[in-house]
Amino acid sequence: MTSYHLAQINVGRLKAPIDAPETADFTDNLDRINALAESSPGFVWRLTGDGNDATDLVAFDDPMVITNMSVWESPAALGAFVYRSGHSQIMRRRAEWFHPMEVFMALWWVPVGHEPTVAEGVARLARLEREGPSPEAFTFRTPYPAPDATTSPLPILDKCA
Repeated sequence: MTSYHLAQINVGRLKAPIDAPETADFTDNLDRINALAESSPGFVWRLTGDGNDATDLVAFDDPMVITNMSVWESPAALGAFVYRSGHSQIMRRRAEWFHPMEVFMALWWVPVGHEPTVAEGVARLARLEREGPSPEAFTFRTPYPAPDATTSPLPILDKCA
């Protein structure tokens, strides 16, 4: 048992504004996918703005970049949601709504009870892009153990493509 949880940020650069007809299938599924996350084993917290999602929060100079952040009990719990739930079905369609990005997700450990800020998530994503995987920002393929863990997590090698 560790006294840390896994935080994640993922971002996407939309091909059309969030309220455009071209993104309707994406936005129409947000509540369903968010509810699925919240009911998933190991879910702890997720970022929300004025609505039930974070699409109204501006984290970057580019208003077409949207942000999602959440906290999970473990990499396995997050991986199960990302790759083995209804989330993967909708994200298989991500190329319809988002431009490709080389680095779009970062993982890091936070003390139990900590809710990361958007600025913290953006900094972790930038660090991963700048320096590659490290204990401060990593990926499913290159996981790092929690600071107080006695074993290293196994890579989660699934893809939703």
